[in-house]
Amino acid sequence: MEKTMRWIKAFLFSVLLLQAALPADAGGYSAKPVHKVVFQVSDNEPQKWYLTLSNAKNVQQELGIKNVQIEVVVYGPGLDMVLLETEMAEKIDEAISSGVKIVACENTMIGRKLTHADMYPGIGYVKAGVVELMKRQREGWAYIRP
Repeated sequence: MEKTMRWIKAFLFSVLLLQAALPADAGGYSAKPVHKVVFQVSDNEPQKWYLTLSNAKNVQQELGIKNVQIEVVVYGPGLDMVLLETEMAEKIDEAISSGVKIVACENTMIGRKLTHADMYPGIGYVKAGVVELMKRQREGWAYIRP
């Protein structure tokens, strides 16, 4: 009897350890996958910005804001659209408030002698815009260039 009890305790302990080691949703359905998309804006054309931000908004509406991560990488001539005095201010504010991450290339900023103080508030920064695009694609993000 004592041998049987030890075996049962060992078995239950093993099951408990196995359960603790498995992810909470193992074998079950997980939450909706998070989609990830990165947009490139390297043109100084307001219509491309409107298109990019419109596309971002459409993706959020179609997939749900909580189901998608969106990043807009801005470099080269596109940087003009995220300067402090941009004509895109209202659209950028709307995008940022809905969770779109807009990042400016610091290499382009250095080349143009711009500082963070010259840039629109609320945006982020990456060292190299092209490298950020490469990194995101390697991580499995969808890549869009309107």
